[in-house]
Amino acid sequence: MDSQCPSRLVLDRIADKWTALIIQILARGTMRYAGLQREIGGISQKMLTTTLRILERDGFCTRKVFPTVPPRVEYELTALGRDLLVPVKALGGWAIANRERVDAARRRFDARNSVNVGAAPGRPRLADRS
Repeated sequence: MDSQCPSRLVLDRIADKWTALIIQILARGTMRYAGLQREIGGISQKMLTTTLRILERDGFCTRKVFPTVPPRVEYELTALGRDLLVPVKALGGWAIANRERVDAARRRFDARNSVNVGAAPGRPRLADRS
């Protein structure tokens, strides 16, 4: 549980939502930066760049720069990245299979509680405010 435990540092990386999405997209094959950005809705350029650099550093993907104008950059999963697909796909499958159960739990929670998760006690939910 130590914040500097090597296994926790790896888990922090692979448990990141952007990592899971990028790994699944790169599983389809080599992709250019712009293609990744188009495929991943809602990710900023900065977050995509940062996540790709970390994935490259950790050995999950490779980055190949072609000497063209403008430079063409391609990303591809490594063997380690392909190994990560097994648990990432399992987690994604679990999320799909249990989405309705999670949604139902959220509705029950919201019905029982008049405050937002993380909101100050006694503050009404956003939907209850006029």
